[in-house]
Amino acid sequence: MLTPRQKPTALLTLCAALCAALHVLLPGARAAHAARAAGPAAPAHRPVVLVHGYNADPGVWGSLRADLRAAGYADAELFSWGYDTHRSVNEVLAGQLGAYVDQVRRQTGAERVDVVSHSFGSLVSRWYVKYGGGTAAVDRWVSLAGPNHGTSTAWACALWDQACRDMTPNSYVVRNLNSGDETPGAVRYATFRSDCDEVVSPRGSVPLTGAANTAVGCLGHNDLLGDDATSAGVRAFLAE
Repeated sequence: MLTPRQKPTALLTLCAALCAALHVLLPGARAAHAARAAGPAAPAHRPVVLVHGYNADPGVWGSLRADLRAAGYADAELFSWGYDTHRSVNEVLAGQLGAYVDQVRRQTGAERVDVVSHSFGSLVSRWYVKYGGGTAAVDRWVSLAGPNHGTSTAWACALWDQACRDMTPNSYVVRNLNSGDETPGAVRYATFRSDCDEVVSPRGSVPLTGAANTAVGCLGHNDLLGDDATSAGVRAFLAE
């Protein structure tokens, strides 16, 4: 038991020990607080937003996601957007995609994202880039088998489906996407097309003026999603 004379000395010793501990801990605490205030750190790669096509869902991207992970992408850098493919490109879907891209940018801390789209998703993402402010948020844009100048096969469902009407040649969406500059802004564009595409007709609908346009040989419309050479071309373009 401490005597009255010993108590002040003991208190001073305890205070000195606590101050020394705080001196060690506070810099780390300050650094952690600064990191939290600064928000999420920028990702190692630009996040990739994958936009599927008509009557599909995010599951179609399994093969490309696996290839991107093998190339060093983290799961936290890969995003597959799901949406109702029967809605209007310009009135509904492009705005929803824009909101999703903004969410991805906030979540990852990235200034820009890369967008890879298949088929009908190419029209949705192009409208977002050209008319929805996407030129400021997208660094690279990729279209796999996109009906960029319309496809005659869409007439088969155009009577009852808005998305099909948007895909028909000379539709409001197709006309406006291809008026003036087909590849606007500082975004870098690439398209991949097949010589045996049974959905996009004519096959010359896919390439865009100002884009890196690549023919991948004789593949079915959906086969581009799992084709090794196409995947390698996409990954090389994103890495440039």
